Amino acid sequence: MERAMLGVSLRDKIRNVEIRRRTGVTDIAQRVAKLKWQWAGHIVRSRDGRRGPKVLEWQPLTTSERSVSRAPTRWRDDIRRVAGSRWIQAAQNLGIWNSLQKTYVQEWTSIG
Repeated sequence: MERAMLGVSLRDKIRNVEIRRRTGVTDIAQRVAKLKWQWAGHIVRSRDGRRGPKVLEWQPLTTSERSVSRAPTRWRDDIRRVAGSRWIQAAQNLGIWNSLQKTYVQEWTSIG
């Protein structure tokens, strides 16, 4: 949705957060973080023998182009920051997992 359609111009200096609040449009970064969290929990809880859990525990090759001081990151690294090292056990309990989701979304969107 364009600013002009809202009767707002850049000179009005209205933040995107306020425009999203007025229009009811969801912040895409928050939506992506929420879906990532939900997918990780779903995959960990699945017991159908597919490769999903292996993807979450995947270790990238150390021959990447990152500098020595910066280790390769994995999906679980973001999740562990919020849910702790026992995040797989936390994901088994939907009540705990869902209560951590809001914290994860806030942290993930503030990083990037």
